[in-house]
Amino acid sequence: MTDQYVLDLREVSGTNITLVGGKGANLGELSRIDGVTVPAGFCVTTEAFRRAEDHRREIEAAIAGRIRADTSYAVRSSATAEDTPTASFAGQHDTYLGVVGAEAVLEGVRRCWESLFTERAVAYRRRNGFDDSRVHMAVVVQEMVPAEASGVLFTADPITGDRRVSAVDAVFGLGEALVSGLVNPDGFKVRDGVVVGRAIAAERPALTDEQVVRLVALGRRIEEHFGRPQDIEWCLTGDDFQIVQSRPITTLYPVPAAAGDGGNHVYVSVGHQQMMTDAMRPLGWSMWQLTAMAPMIEAGGRLWVDATRNLTNPAIRDGFLEMLGKAEPLVRDALETLLDRDGYLPAGPAVGPGKPPPGWQPPVPLETDPAIVTGLIESSQASIEQLRQDISGKTGTDLFGFLLEAFEEHKRMLRDPVSIQAIMAGMDATWWLNEKLLDWLGEKNAADTLTLSAPGNITSEMGLALLDVADVIRPHPEVVAFLRGVDGDFLDELGKLPGGAEAREAITGYLDRYGMRCVGEIDITRPRWSEQPATLVPLILDNVRMFEPGAGVRRFEQGRQTALAKRDELLQRLREQPDGEERAAETERMIDRVRTFIGYREYPKYAIICRYFLYKQALTGEAGRLVRAGVLETAEDAYYLTFQELHDVVRTERLDSGLIRQRREQFRTYQALTPPRVLTSDGEALDGAYRRDDAPAGALVGLPVSAGTVEGRARVILDMADADLEPGDILVTAFTDPSWSPLFVAIAGLVTEVGGLMTHGAVIAREYGLPAVVGVVGATRTIADGQRIRVNATDGHVELLS
Repeated sequence: MTDQYVLDLREVSGTNITLVGGKGANLGELSRIDGVTVPAGFCVTTEAFRRAEDHRREIEAAIAGRIRADTSYAVRSSATAEDTPTASFAGQHDTYLGVVGAEAVLEGVRRCWESLFTERAVAYRRRNGFDDSRVHMAVVVQEMVPAEASGVLFTADPITGDRRVSAVDAVFGLGEALVSGLVNPDGFKVRDGVVVGRAIAAERPALTDEQVVRLVALGRRIEEHFGRPQDIEWCLTGDDFQIVQSRPITTLYPVPAAAGDGGNHVYVSVGHQQMMTDAMRPLGWSMWQLTAMAPMIEAGGRLWVDATRNLTNPAIRDGFLEMLGKAEPLVRDALETLLDRDGYLPAGPAVGPGKPPPGWQPPVPLETDPAIVTGLIESSQASIEQLRQDISGKTGTDLFGFLLEAFEEHKRMLRDPVSIQAIMAGMDATWWLNEKLLDWLGEKNAADTLTLSAPGNITSEMGLALLDVADVIRPHPEVVAFLRGVDGDFLDELGKLPGGAEAREAITGYLDRYGMRCVGEIDITRPRWSEQPATLVPLILDNVRMFEPGAGVRRFEQGRQTALAKRDELLQRLREQPDGEERAAETERMIDRVRTFIGYREYPKYAIICRYFLYKQALTGEAGRLVRAGVLETAEDAYYLTFQELHDVVRTERLDSGLIRQRREQFRTYQALTPPRVLTSDGEALDGAYRRDDAPAGALVGLPVSAGTVEGRARVILDMADADLEPGDILVTAFTDPSWSPLFVAIAGLVTEVGGLMTHGAVIAREYGLPAVVGVVGATRTIADGQRIRVNATDGHVELLS
């Protein structure tokens, strides 16, 4: 019976995690790799952990029988959730070194068992989604080796993510002081078998360059065996390396699938352009791929565009970088960093757009005519209504065939040249006004004021419309009291209260118009407001509390009057200049143009989400049928399949249930990752930097997108459901997509980690006249909730005042 309690490492493989834990399984697997030496030892199994109370003497005897009195041992925990591909558990459980004698080893084993239940270990498991009841503890007991040097090898650069660079930390003697942070190590970087960087802590390095290169080659062999980059603890005895631990590096961002041409590739994050950097489930990202205008690649639950061709084509590179720089300066800086590296992205032939096809006519420049916008919106709404009718009743494989055709119509709408011209007309006018009025009048970001309350902005209208809902509810105290306690479905009960019928009608009317929206709306697997109306209740109650009746109409009109007054002021100042009449006339034309077209910038996204909601309703119906047929356990399981995979399941009514479990675990892992703005095919993550020195000392630098300066209390909010705002608060968050706009009516300023000049949050901030600075790296970690800050959204920085 003792063999179920104690196993020699040579008897263990990677398939034995449930019996010997992650560390034990990895060490057993390491011992099987040709050329890898692992110190001798054994595992005290999870079976011993589970039976420790009833079979104590038998277990202790089995352990003591393996111990030699004259040998020093390392006793280390090995939980079943430890050193797995999704969580390393580094430092969460106990390790004891230099343990001599059977009694001391037994005490070490007991303490390792106890470390499973420490507060830090429990918190770590819960943070990473592990069920406490399903995690058990094994213990690894290994002979200590006389180490001349020891340390850590990362087979990929743990800072940049570059898979072609290995990093080695080395100290003389045992490495425990290094792991504990008590000594400064020597540091080496190795690329393609060559030491490319070194930092020596003392007069003499712990390893020679030859030893470092040999160690990295050994690490590459281990990495190849496990199939992913490894964090390896090693020691040097004589001239031989022994491996005492290897676990996956769980913080690296996944690399997009290889392009197959053998060259370097550079990918730009789609999420940073869409103001939604959260991980998406497979159905979400695959649907976005199928309906996007440009090919996209998935990595880490996010989508990426391969920018390599644009960057290596001299004919279009500068224009491409200029366009990106206007939208997101940090992306441009990251790309220019790569272009500055000799040979990384060699220039290809200068290839222009080529000859247009026969019969092609250049687009006619748009007149500044509101009827153009009206016509675009009416045409789009008619297309959405036609889709609603056509998709009704479609099921099974017929539905999927119909959807593939609908996706083509979807893309045709996105490519509509008049729609694109209308969007660009508003953006070009914005840039023209900012550039010319700064040059002529010294006026910074003039377009921010000139676009206040521009007509036809569906997203800003959405925020103001929720103020109108609050106006209906405010006179009815019983309704207000009821709403303070709602959770889940509430509309039926609401209608039974005095004033409840009117309140219900106002809310359902709002949902009819905007209910297809939600936070992270580009991912169709996210619950929509119409699916979870309670999501809006805190926002409605904030509006009831913070605003007077008619606030929506007043705010819009105040913004319009402010914009018109600014227009008159600027035109008057221009006319006072030499040749000012010509400048004033040109400026007036551009102001009319920006106010005509800038509101349309938000409509195509609204139309996309309208269509997405119809797709989702149809696919959800299919998922429900698969649940009733016993193919899926829950309808939500369908979210963990790509569109094509779901089609195959609908067609065959077969599914490997293990795939859903695997995808759920993978999604949890991806949720914990922070995607970079730019990612290379080597795995290097780049976020760019602001090349500025004009900000006050200690200030956080970002991109100013809506001019003005405001001081107030910072409210760091990562989930809109947690919003608890007071007048004058400044919202600090990771990103804001259109669904956040109802919050904008209640805040005095905005700071985000992600965003650009023409992203949705920036456009709405200008509409509402909110000082806003976006692209502030690390804002939600650096700024404390409740801290007083000053947002200078004219120059683009945030000062921490308290």
